[in-house]
Amino acid sequence: MALVVIGGVAAGLSAAARARRLEPSLEIVVLEKGPVISYGACGLPYFVEGRVKDAAGLIVYTPERFRQERKIDVRTGAHVVSISHPRREVVLESGAHVAYEKLVIATGARCDTSGITGCDQDHVFTLHTLDDAERMRRFIRERRPKRAVVVGGGYIGVEAADALRRNGLQVTLYERSQNLLLREDPFFTDAVRKQLERHGVEVRTGINITAIEPCDMAVVAAGFKPNIQLAADAGVPVGRTGAIQTDEHMETGIRGIFAAGDCAEVTHRVTGRPTWIPLGTTANKTGRVAGACAAGARERFPGIVGTSIVGIFGMAFATTGFSAVQARAEGFDPVTSRIEGSTRARYYNPSKTTVELIADRGSRRLIGANIIGDDTAGGRINVVAAALQARMRVDEFEQLDLSYSPPFSPVWDPLLIAAQQLKL
Repeated sequence: MALVVIGGVAAGLSAAARARRLEPSLEIVVLEKGPVISYGACGLPYFVEGRVKDAAGLIVYTPERFRQERKIDVRTGAHVVSISHPRREVVLESGAHVAYEKLVIATGARCDTSGITGCDQDHVFTLHTLDDAERMRRFIRERRPKRAVVVGGGYIGVEAADALRRNGLQVTLYERSQNLLLREDPFFTDAVRKQLERHGVEVRTGINITAIEPCDMAVVAAGFKPNIQLAADAGVPVGRTGAIQTDEHMETGIRGIFAAGDCAEVTHRVTGRPTWIPLGTTANKTGRVAGACAAGARERFPGIVGTSIVGIFGMAFATTGFSAVQARAEGFDPVTSRIEGSTRARYYNPSKTTVELIADRGSRRLIGANIIGDDTAGGRINVVAAALQARMRVDEFEQLDLSYSPPFSPVWDPLLIAAQQLKL
């Protein structure tokens, strides 16, 4: 049996590796249109910043290593232009045909700049591929721009603004909505804004950029969409989120075709409904399940709760589940509590952390959280994420047996204090 995987980054290579592990005799071909595979896309802003010195440090595997160690045929520069499922083959831009019995689509997401004119200028960048990051870093080093415009206040835009500011540029960030980091929460957005402005980034929300006017440098980090055109042209059903529709086995509406990563929708475990939240963690997990099932196993991906964390000038902003505004839009009756607590015992040089918990009044379930603080925010948001996945009620959550030692946490963890203050 031949398995073909379209896409050679997180989801695609996770699929190929898992399929090989389960079925040593399987013929596996990975088709990647770009020049490199298996790179850490989440590390691109840190390469632009200069914290990661060499782009090679972001590359996890090479095609040669996959061929030699995994017996997987990885082909770079292999741009798939069409899928013919009745013939069980994909067609490459070169005109070559590659046959398959099972297919995994891992085409990722793309930055759609079609609504913004002027994006073809040499001083305008996106930050989606390793080539994007290398070109941007080279431009900063050689052209020495003084000012930069960033379009988009999501994760990529905010991280790009941080990286550019650390390179000494004056940065203005534009976001067309009133919210930052894709979180409909005025308090959270205000905290992000203040942290950016504290470090010299001008933030302007509620402004829709339609053209890149003359400037030293611009980064377009808006219009992020699932890259589904190839699948849609082949008749693969697209879900209500705009991403490829999949079941719990990551199989699409066409038997024998699977999808994974940023091009696929998954189930949100708080609502039980389809969602599209492109994250590297989800890409790796869904790729693993897609590859297993394409190889004949019956593994399942139960869904996500949308957990993320981003660092902005040394401060962590972490979220999981829904904000109160988002929860209300999903049909919940949200109740919130927000506290400022200490990360360690008061006599052990603690820092402050803000914890906001969101619960549903009717079911008393936790349905979301925002945490802002130092690097301890990651551990705390993960605790809440586990509680959401377990469908934990507030009274269960506030009795969690969390660790205590003065150098690591206070006797009453801020999570538990916030849970105690939820008025249900």
